[in-house]
Amino acid sequence: MADKGRPAGSGFSLKDHLFNADTLGDLAREHAVLPGFDPDRFLETVLPGLASRELLERLDWIADCLEAQLPRDFNAMADALEAAMLPPLDPSLRDDDFGRFIHAVPGVLAVRHGLEDHRDRALDLLHAATQRFSMEFYIRPFLNRWPSETMARLHLWADDAHYHVRRLVSEGTRPRLPWARNIDLVLTDPLPLLDRLHADPARFVTRSVANHLNDIAKVAPDVAMDRLEDWAQADRQEAKELAWMTAHALRTLVKQGHPRAMRIVGFDPDLSVSATLDLPATCRIGEVMAFAVTLTGPPGAGVLVDYAVDFVKAGGSTAPKVFKLKQARIGRDGTLRLDKRHRFKGDATTFRLYPGTHALTVQVNGVPRARAAFDLTA
Repeated sequence: MADKGRPAGSGFSLKDHLFNADTLGDLAREHAVLPGFDPDRFLETVLPGLASRELLERLDWIADCLEAQLPRDFNAMADALEAAMLPPLDPSLRDDDFGRFIHAVPGVLAVRHGLEDHRDRALDLLHAATQRFSMEFYIRPFLNRWPSETMARLHLWADDAHYHVRRLVSEGTRPRLPWARNIDLVLTDPLPLLDRLHADPARFVTRSVANHLNDIAKVAPDVAMDRLEDWAQADRQEAKELAWMTAHALRTLVKQGHPRAMRIVGFDPDLSVSATLDLPATCRIGEVMAFAVTLTGPPGAGVLVDYAVDFVKAGGSTAPKVFKLKQARIGRDGTLRLDKRHRFKGDATTFRLYPGTHALTVQVNGVPRARAAFDLTA
């Protein structure tokens, strides 16, 4: 899930961007259509409780405050939540229509009050809600508690007219969905669903299918690659879209240099090619290191060039991180020069740099072809 158009820069707070007086004011006005719902009372209760809570905790808190003014009977509560929903997101679009995080609240309440005793009504609520904001987090408790019954619903939803519902079928069953709880499904259980969804006309759906296969590829590479080859044979998806899906689904394996994955995306790991690497002996944290790679090989040969940096960790050991460089073809003269500028960010929030001797390795079609060391200094 994502929030489009959010501002960037240090000091940006995603939780404050998503949940604040303006966004919750919108939520209050939407529910003001319900008999007896007091939007001012809702805001007076919910806003003071935001500051002490993190992002997902805020969703639970918002659900608490909204629930206080909803019917206690779950069926009536679900009816009220649906009555307050805005029209579905535009079903004619194909991508980049994510909705708003405030509309995740019905999912919280569906799990909270419908999971045990009102399964079918709760699933109906998720079906309606996911047309406004993805219910990918909230379908997963139902998959764990009611696997057969929920999978039966997903088989119906795979043919739904609204592409957000079809996307939920793939996204909600992903084995490694970010931020989400684990599910107990066998890894291959959702594959028949993906067989149907891979030919979807909406990129929002096919991206989810590709991400799902990428999850599978991390633990069962051949299962993912076999499926992609089966889909190519089936010829149900446009060739250009399936090629994009294939590259996206195999991106982790390609970064790892997996030979079969390389061949599937059209690059020969056995290509006879050599590389030379020109880089400075030192670079300071926070600065940019410019380096050049020169390849020599058969004219016109396709190459996928990545580079891996062995970063020094806090204890002195090293760990590689792979970066994309270029997809290209070797020139008519049998050479190809690639120039790159890599910034060693000293203020990254998720990755800390340490001084020491690092190494940079150039990979061509997944195979290491050149390597050089450099000192990263403070």
